Amino acid sequence: MTGIILFDGQCVFCDHSVQFILKRDVDEVFQFASLQSDIGQQLLKQYNVDSSMDSIVVIYMNKLYTQSDAAIVIAQQFKGLWKLLTVVKFIPKWLRDKMYVVIAKNRYRLFGEMDTCRIPTEEEKRRFI
Repeated sequence: MTGIILFDGQCVFCDHSVQFILKRDVDEVFQFASLQSDIGQQLLKQYNVDSSMDSIVVIYMNKLYTQSDAAIVIAQQFKGLWKLLTVVKFIPKWLRDKMYVVIAKNRYRLFGEMDTCRIPTEEEKRRFI
């Protein structure tokens, strides 16, 4: 595993995104941790990122990516037709990030907030740090 995805552990949309990635990351490139966890906070500090970061964070090949760049890095690891999701990289970054921010700011209102966390299967547990 060469990448880490930090996600909002309280966000329903983020949880569904993690489940989506788990199913499609067939080479098991990524491990996962919530932004709110001790390891998540340590990694943000290590990469000099504000601990109140309101974005998915991907650390891949020792480089940090956020917002739409993070989503593109994730999609680049997928196989088959899912790799086509990377076509969004041809949209100017300022526009991609603007769309990302609109969704991120409204994610609790649109998708809800989790009261409890889904317990990973035994197979999935090794992917969470």
